[in-house]
Amino acid sequence: MNYKYVIYKKEGEVARLTFNRPDKLNVMDFPGDGGIMDDFNAALDEAWEDDELKVLIIEGAGRGFCAGHDLERIYKVYEGWDKEPGKRRPSQRSRLHTDRRWLDTHQKILFNPRVTIAQVHGHCIGEGATIAEMCDITVVAEDAHISHAEQRLGFAGSGLNLIPLFQMVGYKKARGMCLLGEAMDGVEAERIGWATKVVPAEKLQQEVEKIAKQVCLLPRDGIAIGKASNQWICDILGLTAGATQGYVTHTLFTNLRYEPGEWVFVKDRKDKGAKAGFHKRDERYMEIK
Repeated sequence: MNYKYVIYKKEGEVARLTFNRPDKLNVMDFPGDGGIMDDFNAALDEAWEDDELKVLIIEGAGRGFCAGHDLERIYKVYEGWDKEPGKRRPSQRSRLHTDRRWLDTHQKILFNPRVTIAQVHGHCIGEGATIAEMCDITVVAEDAHISHAEQRLGFAGSGLNLIPLFQMVGYKKARGMCLLGEAMDGVEAERIGWATKVVPAEKLQQEVEKIAKQVCLLPRDGIAIGKASNQWICDILGLTAGATQGYVTHTLFTNLRYEPGEWVFVKDRKDKGAKAGFHKRDERYMEIK
């Protein structure tokens, strides 16, 4: 299939899925927007149905892997259900429906019958970090910029399937990442267990291709049973319960009531534009000495 916002190429038993919005640092919209998320979902389905495939590599074009969600679309995505979008607060139904489909994408990565490898360089923030967390193997460049800075919008540890993150890096580190939104490089990501392996940026693709070849030495049936076993293990660990936690808390977050003096991204976006609102999100943290 041909896609507008992703590039999907298959060579033998390995496919490479490339996010292709380099001018926007490959930021994601939401399911049903007709953009990169819908293309990503379709490409994941294509890999899922390809019985010849053993490995799916996920990467980003340009300067980064994926810098999170498109801040022009957050909140607005729910308004599409209404006959007169923007006239009133979107319904809980629209929020739950959209958020459930979004979290379904994460499950398509986590439980894909192919071995998934995230090839991470540059910015890997928010949704980008979550995509990498859902992959079987994550290889990062030393100078990658990884964070859950989207939590600074006010999530404070909600709105995502966070259980895999907690399992990978431990409770205290995961809570800190969510409450502070601070960035780490690839070296730190490997040290705390977020990444499988870290390499110099110029060797990233070479290392990923080497790992893909190693995985391909395994038999197809072995990979299939191994991935089924992995889902079973995720059930035992409670990772699958995180899908419900993720989308329900995201829906709840989009209905927050803000008190006087509390920063509200949606208001900043309306008054000053998404870019100014985005910068204000992080500038507030930099002002604290």
